[in-house]
Amino acid sequence: MYSWSRKSRRGEGAAMAMAVMAWIVAIPLLGAATGMRTFTPMAAICWFAYAGYLPVDGTWAFWVAKLVTAVVFTVLALGELVGDKLPRTPDRTSTGPLMARILFGGLAGGIVAASLNGSEFEGVILGIGGALVGAFGGYLIRREIVLRSGSKDWPVAVAEDLITVGFAVLALGIVTG
Repeated sequence: MYSWSRKSRRGEGAAMAMAVMAWIVAIPLLGAATGMRTFTPMAAICWFAYAGYLPVDGTWAFWVAKLVTAVVFTVLALGELVGDKLPRTPDRTSTGPLMARILFGGLAGGIVAASLNGSEFEGVILGIGGALVGAFGGYLIRREIVLRSGSKDWPVAVAEDLITVGFAVLALGIVTG
């Protein structure tokens, strides 16, 4: 029998607040991280799922909990972190890189939504929105920091790498809370 005591309502409220945080903060934040680096958030998702923190068993996203998937996305993420520092790498806002960020932002949002037993469509939309904000916002902020500081691009890019990892881990920490 469910008890409507003050304590149980408080627990319910905390659970509801965490669910809302996952939807309105964590999924867009994960999307924003994807907008900055396409594969880093996917690698984080895979490792969280593989470790059992992100419950994807029994969903269409079960494949992210496989070790091979985590390793593949980690290798892709490391390659992207190196490639981002190369002079011939296209801007993240050019068509190809932007489409990849949109695709993987939506995928990340859908995976997290599936793990929360929520609407994957809503997760995809929030992930895509976050990816667009991360791609354009990250580009503009990085460019502005380099221009105003007069520094080279690569130290700012490394800082952005660390921020991306931080955003992904923070978002997944909120989800798995």
